[in-house]
Amino acid sequence: MRASLIPLLIAVAIPAGAQQRHNSNAPIDFGADHIELQDRANRAVLSGSVSVKQAEMTLNAARMTVAYTGQVVGGNPQVSRLDASGGVTVRRPDQTARGQYAIYDLNRRVITMLGAVTLTQGSNTVNGGRLTINLDTGRAVIDGSSVAGSSGAAGGGTTQSRGGRVTGTFSVPNRN
Repeated sequence: MRASLIPLLIAVAIPAGAQQRHNSNAPIDFGADHIELQDRANRAVLSGSVSVKQAEMTLNAARMTVAYTGQVVGGNPQVSRLDASGGVTVRRPDQTARGQYAIYDLNRRVITMLGAVTLTQGSNTVNGGRLTINLDTGRAVIDGSSVAGSSGAAGGGTTQSRGGRVTGTFSVPNRN
């Protein structure tokens, strides 16, 4: 009985269609304390308070590797993937996701977050080991797959998937 409720509960927390479609063709603006360009490898490594913004989405992390295809369009290299680590936070207009690692595959328009993942939407919170967000549909799926370790800020508590389970809290309407 419990296993059959999990997809239903996640659907309540993250209703389909609640998200507007993300513009993955929008330019990517970034800021970091340090950047290392590795042209022969078609990548750039950003470190120190990394912040990346695309349309209405912001991704923050301690470190990020930006992979590009080698193709240049309009004088700009074409970014294909962002790999982030260290206190990763992804913010969208009505959602915030946190984890240890994130991969943003721009070609597939999918963000995958790993390690002590927390997804918050309003007063609803879901915790697990892995989160996949499809930016075209707005569908977010969280499961109990786990990455060793934990994350958290001093005094902010630590969230960690235990035993491959998804946990959370859902708000209910006041029925007075």
